[in-house]
Amino acid sequence: MKRLSVALVLLAWFATPACADLDEGMAAYGRGDYATALREFSPLAEQGDSFSQFSLGMLYAEGQGVPQDYKEAARWYRLAAEQGHDLAQYNLGTMYDEGTGVPQDYNEAARWYRLAAEQGYDEAQVSLGFMYAKGQGIPQDYKEAMHWYRLAAEQGYDEAQVSLGFMYAKGQGVPQDYKEAARWYRLAAEQGNAIAQFKLGHMYRTGRGVPQDYVQAHMWANLAAAQNHKNASVVRNLIAKKMSQSQIAEAQRLAREWKPKK
Repeated sequence: MKRLSVALVLLAWFATPACADLDEGMAAYGRGDYATALREFSPLAEQGDSFSQFSLGMLYAEGQGVPQDYKEAARWYRLAAEQGHDLAQYNLGTMYDEGTGVPQDYNEAARWYRLAAEQGYDEAQVSLGFMYAKGQGIPQDYKEAMHWYRLAAEQGYDEAQVSLGFMYAKGQGVPQDYKEAARWYRLAAEQGNAIAQFKLGHMYRTGRGVPQDYVQAHMWANLAAAQNHKNASVVRNLIAKKMSQSQIAEAQRLAREWKPKK
């Protein structure tokens, strides 16, 4: 399944009014005492607290403190989503997208993604962009896909930056622009995104959007290979055949010293 925003529950907590039961529920969740978290969240969720409803959905989706139950997760996500909880809207959209806990329904997935995306949630913006790009649940529209990718990319979300780079490279929804593609790939690559590292390495290999540079091409392919990108090691080795030993040593040094920007 797509990431169900488990870690982001902590961010949502800071936006929630202080409450002793919520406080105890979050503290229990933080120390891995999911049974206590469930006990604290349940009455609040029954009373209509959207954050607690979202939290119960998360516990059921992950099988934390209860047997994993996607139908029950969807039920609680829906109750929170209908109150405007953006993470619940996104997670419910994901469940419709993948047919987990609910019948697969791309129209419903797009509807819930849109509600979360319009609140500025970056993962929902990317997912809605994907649906526009693929024409799932909504008419295919590359310009709309670009719009949503860009909103998330400008928030620094690496998956959106990769998608934006891809659209510029292919000329989908925008005029083809390899320099712009390389710029977005670089932003994601510098965060450690293996796909972006591979794509940027390929651009340095071919000289598209950036000056041809085998040292840079080898470095980025090597970084992607270190994350088990399926094609990166093969491409890195092909690049190495065109390089001198000193160039290879320099590329390897750069890869060793590289650190992600966050």
